[in-house]
Formats: sequence, structure tokens, C-alpha cells
Amino acid sequence: MNQPRHCPAVLIAAPASGQGKTTVTAALARLHRNLGRKVRVFKCGPDFLDPMIHERASGAPVYQLDMWMVGEQESRRLLWEAAGEADLILIEGVMGLFDGTPSSADLARHFGVPVLGVIDGTAMAQTFGALALGLARYQPDLPFAGVLANRVGTLRHAQLLEGSLTEGLRWYGALSRETAIELPSRHLGLVQASELNDLDVRLDAAAEALGSSCEVALPPPVTFAAPQVIEAEPLLAGVRIAVARDEAFAFTYGASLDLLRAMGAELRFFSPIHDRQLPEADSLYLPGGYPELHHRALSENTSMLDAIRAHHAAGKPLLAECGGMLYLLDSLTDVDGTRAELVGLLQGDAVMQKKLAALALQSVELPEGVLRGHTYHHSLTSTEWQPIARGLSPNGGRGAEAVYRQGRMTASYVHFYFPSNPTAVAALFAPSHQAAIAGKPAPSSTGFTDHNVEAAVRRFDLLAKKP
Repeated sequence: MNQPRHCPAVLIAAPASGQGKTTVTAALARLHRNLGRKVRVFKCGPDFLDPMIHERASGAPVYQLDMWMVGEQESRRLLWEAAGEADLILIEGVMGLFDGTPSSADLARHFGVPVLGVIDGTAMAQTFGALALGLARYQPDLPFAGVLANRVGTLRHAQLLEGSLTEGLRWYGALSRETAIELPSRHLGLVQASELNDLDVRLDAAAEALGSSCEVALPPPVTFAAPQVIEAEPLLAGVRIAVARDEAFAFTYGASLDLLRAMGAELRFFSPIHDRQLPEADSLYLPGGYPELHHRALSENTSMLDAIRAHHAAGKPLLAECGGMLYLLDSLTDVDGTRAELVGLLQGDAVMQKKLAALALQSVELPEGVLRGHTYHHSLTSTEWQPIARGLSPNGGRGAEAVYRQGRMTASYVHFYFPSNPTAVAALFAPSHQAAIAGKPAPSSTGFTDHNVEAAVRRFDLLAKKP
């Protein structure tokens, strides 16, 4: 039987979004990494951009933790495995510390990880202490490590903030408001790590600044209970899956790709912008990203457009999420009004908006089974196609996203978290129905009930025969 593991850990949270949690988390990761420690970073809740930054900061893969989308058992497994190899575990929270259901505080309390509160110190002095005390005492049973000030002005400013702390709250240091430290952002969040040529310079500068503001010490160790580990069944043994990955398509969960490999799939990455043909593959995965920033280049790569049309015409599986779905439309128009014609497999058009169009966790009942994920986009899509399913948000968030299907093509704004139902994912990507039911249905490592693959295939058969 697996034994509990122990590792120093903190969950970095804040009173609200926009306080600089990502910058602070990345600075802490790089600081301890530069000291020779192995750091593992996790992101609470659905997010693709922050983990890219944290992977560069820590030098290790970054996974999501979430009591709903990922599930308690899978989150426990990820933490337990990290505790076996790391000197420090950092978890970046989501939104404000107590916001949402489940919240970052819920996750911290459940796993006994103390909270490190990040507070934007701009235009603030002694009130910093009041906010810190409120975060620490609002829920008496919440483990709390201390606080860190972000965006401070001078050394004197940092001293005023530190001096405002009461009741023994620990000071974890401060970061200045220098632009050389802050991470730039755009409409979906931070700029992708691959686009920041000076990212390592920024991270090292932030780490050095943080290290000079406090005593650099590890937080107390946390005990992580051993999980129930369930091995994935080889439901996709020998299946070759082409996965889009470039400047336009980069929003993939590491755990989702790991699952595909664990089920026996071979992943073949390609660029819809730069490559002229698809790699030899049985199935195709078009994840989300920023196609709106590259829609003209995507439109001009006509040989790739033809290759994707041919893949679909051959009856091969195709899953497209958010930006991947936009790529399949007739056209995409950016915020400046520039229109580009794209693949045209999904009849309709999308127009980018300056404001957020949808943000919500989503649970979708597909013919293959129930999958969980989330939606987050700034575009509006018009199509005459009727959806085969719509998402439901567990917390009343905006968005009941449509899922469209024609033959083996499935497209939606929803970013699916594959480990929420491995058997359903296997049925989506299996090149034939026989391959989908070759292995026994695998119980989900998240603790959710999977749908029987054979039943899912029968539902798919009936649906695919509809006009």
C-alpha cells in the first residue's frame, strides 16, 4: 500500500483577480529553483496561459487542481506524486481566495495546504494589515501561512506594509511595481510564454527582487495522503493522433495529453500555420488558442485547409475545441474587422468581440458519455447547425455551450478535461468502433462514473445516421 508523503507547500491566493498571483507564483518558483530546489507548480482551476509561465519558471510540468473539473481523487494523486519528487509545491489559486464554488480556499482546506496571501500594495499602507488579517481569519479552519506584498513602491513602502501585520502573521516579502517584473497580458489572459523573448530575464529579476526582501525559507511540510491509483486501459493502443500545436493552437491540458498516451495513443504534433500537410494520423485534435491573431496566415495555408477537409471526408475522428472550432468555420473576423476564410467544415462565421462573451465551467453529456471542462472566449459564432448537446455550468456561470457534430467531427467552444471521462475520450478519438471497444471500459481516475464504451458507440451510431 502506498504511504503518505510530506513536502513543503503553499497555495498562493489573493483578495481578487488582478493582484499579481501569477507573477508572484512564478517569482517564488524561479527563486527556489535558482537555489537548487526542485519545485512543482500547480494551477487551481481551468487555465492554459499561467501554466506556460510556471513551466518556464520551475522547469517542470504544470497541472491543474480543481475539486470539480479535475476531481478530488485525481487532484490527490497529482499532489501525492509531486510530493515524492519535489522540495517545494506551489499552487496558484484562482480569482479571489473565497470566490466560487468550489473556491481556492476549499481546495487548500481539503488538502491541508496553507494559504500565502498576495495583496496589491499600490496606494496602501496600514490597511494592508487589515486585509491580511481578514484573509487569514475569515474562515477560522483555513490553514494560513502568511502574506506577500505585490507592486510596492519603495523600501520604506514595503516596511510600512510589513509593520502593519498583526497576530503573528508571517511576512513572505515584497515585489516592486517595476514593469521589468510584471508579465504582459492580452484579452484571454497573459501573453503566451513562447511569445516573450525576455521571459527568463523577467523571471530572474522577479526572483532576485523577492529574495532580497525577505528571509528565503521553505514553508512547513504538508502531509499528502496516498491516492487510489487506477491504471488507464489501452483503449487507444496504436492510434495515431495529430495534435495542432503552434502560435495559434496551444491550449492543451498536460493531463489530457498524458491520458491519451497512457491509453496507448501516439501523439504527432503539427502546425496549421507552418506545415503544409497533416502528419500520418488516424485522428485529429484541434485545441484552442489564438486563431484570431493568425487567421490570415491560417487562411493562406490552403494545402493545410485541404488536408483537414480530406481528413474529415475520409470519415476520420476530429475533435475541435474553442479556437479549433473557429478554425473549422467558414470565416473568422477579428476585432478590427479583418475577415479570413478558413476550413469551412462547420457552416457559419465567428466575429471577435472586445468584451468577454462567455466564462463558465461546463459539463456536457455527449453520446459517448459525460465530459467536464470549461469555456472562455471573446468571439460570437453564428451557424444554422443544430447542436447535439449543450453544456451545463455547476455554479450558474454564463454559457450553455453548444456541441456540433457531423460524422466523426465534434466541435464546441468547450475545452474538455479528458481525464474526467477517459472512456468517452477514447470513443471520440478511436478510428473505428471496433478500436473503441477493444479494451474494457476504464474507471475514471477522477472518481467520476464512466459510461460504457459499447453503449457510447451505439449512441454514436444512431446519431451519425441522422441527417
